Amino acid sequence: MSMEHPTPPALIRIPVRIVVLVAVLPVRMAWDVLTAGGRLLDRALLRPAGRGLEWFFDHAVALPARWLYRWLLAPAGRGIAIGAGWLGTALMWLLKALFVWPWVGLWRYVVVPVARYGIAVPAVWLYRRVLSPLGTCCFFLLEKLVLVPLAALFRYVLIPLLRYGVAVPAVWLDRYVLTPLGQGLGWFFRQVGRGLGWFLPRLGLALFVWPWVGLWRYVVVPVVRYGIVLPVLWLWKRVLVPVGREVRDALALCWRVAGFVSRAVGRGLKWLAWNLLGRPLVHVWWGLRWCGRNLVARPLVQVWYGLRWCGRNLVARPAARVWSSVLRPAGHWVRDALWAPARRAAVEAGRAAKDALSSARATVREARRDAWRALVGAARPVEPREPGAARARTLGSTTNVSGAVPAPEISLRKRG
Repeated sequence: MSMEHPTPPALIRIPVRIVVLVAVLPVRMAWDVLTAGGRLLDRALLRPAGRGLEWFFDHAVALPARWLYRWLLAPAGRGIAIGAGWLGTALMWLLKALFVWPWVGLWRYVVVPVARYGIAVPAVWLYRRVLSPLGTCCFFLLEKLVLVPLAALFRYVLIPLLRYGVAVPAVWLDRYVLTPLGQGLGWFFRQVGRGLGWFLPRLGLALFVWPWVGLWRYVVVPVVRYGIVLPVLWLWKRVLVPVGREVRDALALCWRVAGFVSRAVGRGLKWLAWNLLGRPLVHVWWGLRWCGRNLVARPLVQVWYGLRWCGRNLVARPAARVWSSVLRPAGHWVRDALWAPARRAAVEAGRAAKDALSSARATVREARRDAWRALVGAARPVEPREPGAARARTLGSTTNVSGAVPAPEISLRKRG
């Protein structure tokens, strides 16, 4: 300990630590019991319960909800969205047809032509041919008859009258009479203000400041310093700080000592519980596990191996041999000898029926056309055909050359 913090006497330190230990030991033991119980509860109950709740929520709520959303709600929502889109498009078209397009047509084909050719064009013509020349003439008359005489009256009569009748005397009066008088009054009031400014602050200090300053400096400050502050500081430094420091150190030490005591008690209780309950239960568990393994699991495994051997040698292998030796060749014979000819015959019959129907349809169409021509009396129209290209012949031979352009058979003299 330094000189600033001297060690308190043992007469104060030892009783304080005993009292603190007696008060802290039950709290520390209760705290250790709660901590161990919380860890045991978390390890044995809360975590398995959380995993079980997670599995239950995942398989009972989340998975059905995902399936419901993916296979029911999402398609229904898409269908509703598509139907709403189609309905919105139809409603928009209907609203446009009822409320927009009539007004657009009215504006475009009625209001705009009427306003343009019934109002705007006549108004422009009226402004350009009537109002503009009339306004120009009126402005010219107003300028020559009113504005020019008023300007001459203002320039040659009112300005000289105001200048030499009012402005010049007012300037002389301000320069030689009012300005000297104002300067004298200003000097007088400045001197009076300086005197008052020197006297009034000193009077205010003497009446309202200096007495309170003396009272504060020579009465209040000594009383507060030597009557309150110094005793409180002495009490804080010599009594409260050592007691508080000792209580703090005692709490820390007693908390550690109570931890050692609580740990020793816990170890004793753990040893007692293990030897009275844990070890017998472990031996019982080992016995049950040995019985379950040797009396239940191994016989079941042997039974399973026997069933698997019987199923493999008495059922699977004979069935495979019957399939590969009997059923597969019989199926191939049925496919090649019966099913393939029947399918080819059915295809040929279908083609023949299709050709017969096509020829019957063409015959009926031709008979209908002949009946119509017989009723109306029109000539039989010539069906359009593609022109056949004539094959060219070589000179002095009747052999045709494939791909050659046919030569004309009319002589140049007959052609000219």
